[in-house]
Amino acid sequence: MAVSTALAMALAAAPAGAQSQAPGSLIQPDSYRGLTADRRAHAVGDMLTVVVVETAHASVSANTDGSHDLQLAAQARTPRGTYPYGLGLSGSDQGEGLTSRAGTLQAQLAVRVTEVEPDGLLHVRGEQSVTINGEQQHIALSGMVREEDILASNLIPSNRISDAQIEFTGQGDVSEAQRHGAIYRFMKWLGLL
Repeated sequence: MAVSTALAMALAAAPAGAQSQAPGSLIQPDSYRGLTADRRAHAVGDMLTVVVVETAHASVSANTDGSHDLQLAAQARTPRGTYPYGLGLSGSDQGEGLTSRAGTLQAQLAVRVTEVEPDGLLHVRGEQSVTINGEQQHIALSGMVREEDILASNLIPSNRISDAQIEFTGQGDVSEAQRHGAIYRFMKWLGLL
């Protein structure tokens, strides 16, 4: 009897709104990951490693051949004889061009999930700077990742990133040596080179 009286007094002392709330769980079902689940990125702020292996080769060639020939002929008759006149123009063009370009980029870069779309698509972004012998190398990457493309080790190859923007730049003595001088760039701008 004493227990039921104590229980009735406790319920009467509780605020009215507390009785109408449904009991909650300590686990949020939308974001719960089991203790034995892998640690793949899935939420804003999570990090994953991108293995950048990009190779590009492009080659374009063109050949042109053209020839033109124009012949005009005329005759003039006089009492002393016939005099033939002729005029001929001819020309030919030949052109050949070849453009070839190749590039390779290999790196590993940690990126962070910046946004998660309702369908589970992850927006990722990351930057890294490395300075070696006074030469600063900067790599930046952004794009969209499907969670199922992330490996169990929390790695993703760069060719599985949608709308990937990969930028690799350098600054220092080597990069400056590769730049054309101001006079060359001005002549190129004028179309003289």
